[in-house]
Amino acid sequence: MGWENFIVSDKDILLGKPTLKGTRISIELILELLSTGWTEDMIFESYPQISQAHLQAIFSYLKECVQQELFFPLSKSA
Repeated sequence: MGWENFIVSDKDILLGKPTLKGTRISIELILELLSTGWTEDMIFESYPQISQAHLQAIFSYLKECVQQELFFPLSKSA
């Protein structure tokens, strides 16, 4: 099952930011939580509507974004 089944973008929800389908939970929020040290279990406890499949879809979506070069180039010193 592809990420397209889990992630949507609707201009009327969070200004079109990618969100988990059927929620107002943005991909950005989940990534922010993970980057600040939240564990998967913490996310599942705080957002019971999110499953392991949702997290896998987020990472699949990000992989595709990078493959399509939808990212900000980094300087050589980074």
